[in-house]
Amino acid sequence: MKYKRIFLIVADSLGIGALEDAAKYGDEGSNTLKHLSYAKPTFSIPTLAKLGIGNLTDVNNTPKVEEPLALFGKMKEVSVGKDTLTGHWEIMGLNVRTPFPSFQDNGFPAELIEKLESETGHKFIGNYAASGTEIIKELGEEHINTKAIIIYTSADSVLQLAANEAVIPLEELYKVCEIARRITLENPNWQVGRIIARPFVGTNKDNFTRTANRHDYSVKPFEKTALDYLSEAGYDVISVGKIYDIFDGQGIAESHKTKSNQHGMDITIELTDKDFTGLCFVNLVDFDALYGHRRNAIGYAEAVEEFDRNLEKMLPKLNDDDLLIICADHGNDPTHTGTDHTREYTPLLVYNNKLKGRDLGVRETFADIAATICDNFNVKSPTLGSSFLKSLK
Repeated sequence: MKYKRIFLIVADSLGIGALEDAAKYGDEGSNTLKHLSYAKPTFSIPTLAKLGIGNLTDVNNTPKVEEPLALFGKMKEVSVGKDTLTGHWEIMGLNVRTPFPSFQDNGFPAELIEKLESETGHKFIGNYAASGTEIIKELGEEHINTKAIIIYTSADSVLQLAANEAVIPLEELYKVCEIARRITLENPNWQVGRIIARPFVGTNKDNFTRTANRHDYSVKPFEKTALDYLSEAGYDVISVGKIYDIFDGQGIAESHKTKSNQHGMDITIELTDKDFTGLCFVNLVDFDALYGHRRNAIGYAEAVEEFDRNLEKMLPKLNDDDLLIICADHGNDPTHTGTDHTREYTPLLVYNNKLKGRDLGVRETFADIAATICDNFNVKSPTLGSSFLKSLK
């Protein structure tokens, strides 16, 4: 074991340029980090700049550095698709060869809706692809008047259920989601990657607000991931943010829910004071959910600046036998057309107090991270991915 603790932070959707196959997804020319950075003329990320993020792509006010503090590289996604589940599963060693079904064109089939209504005892309204905040504005008042739950989807493989907490109690919404998860697993054509509870509060379209009580119900990984191998070998596996939901808890011993990126980083920084041996796996979802999908480039830029300030606080708290890895799971260019994720390279920054920065090149799969983590702890690894542990000198 070279490193006692590894902190892996996924900056959700922070892509760094279109992949070679981006045209298949309609994502030519996308570059999340570059475009959000130029949306804000005063964009400033001094800590990430020192780590070498400017060596990966053109970033406003962030030049290349000759001696970065971190090893840096780009990562390709070999799995099909460009969603959260696929990206995270590949980071932990899985190659997703069959895309999860999407229902953005015509909504969910009538048979599925009928079965949901029959087994939950609730009526549903909506059933089309939409922005979560917009569909709540559109249908929230009808929901309050009729108590019918809002059902919608997106370009992702998701079935989302929105309800006002004053109308449908949280526990009831969660129960409905659990039933929806079971029903969708019964038919291969309905097996969306995630069922998502989307509770909100407010009395009318002008003050409806989604709460932090979101809950995801994912399908289980189809094979063991690095999380399983670490856990089986007795190492600590700690999750922060929606990591627990993404892996349906598989291989995770300790989990921390978060309300925001800032909350997630607060917890992560606190965990640097915890004596553990293993992996702390963090997802910062606001980049994607609040800014990428809503095509808010300036808001996204400000969120990256906030992340940078938190990294400045975190780095001095890392021990000599700690390793920090920063990456992303896909892109979500806030200047691109539509509201969908974008098929992009993702960044790889690897930091330790004693490491000298160098170029790790283009990694052929996100799974190189899983292979490296398993190599470090000398445990079995998924077959996908190649360790870069020997490069950490």
